[in-house]
Amino acid sequence: QVQLVDSGGGLVQPGGSLRLSCAVSGRAASGRPFSMFGMGWFRQAPGKEREFVAAISWGGVRTYYADSVKGRFTISRANAKNTVYLQMNSLKPEDTAVYYCAARMGDVVVTSTKPEQYAYWGQGTQVTVSS
Repeated sequence: QVQLVDSGGGLVQPGGSLRLSCAVSGRAASGRPFSMFGMGWFRQAPGKEREFVAAISWGGVRTYYADSVKGRFTISRANAKNTVYLQMNSLKPEDTAVYYCAARMGDVVVTSTKPEQYAYWGQGTQVTVSS
């Protein structure tokens, strides 16, 4: 059973930074290790649908971002630690949401932006950007 635990959210002023972490444990029934999961971050604001934020390939070579966060957010992974990160800089009030990490059995590609493409989810961590 694969489990994802999100952490690192909080209250930050506009222009501030936060780093989210997602610790992954367990293996899928197929025995696939963390290094062979495509990983992503999504967010959901009140009254809105869950939306794609960023994704990273198995080896961390390829990364993809939503236009709204390009240049401000950076996704990375440490396969030796079974952890994926989301560094968020220059935060804006519109970034306020619950952030979720997600894992998919295959690698990620440029079209890996839909929640239904990911099989495993963290519990979410709240990010609030407000003065």
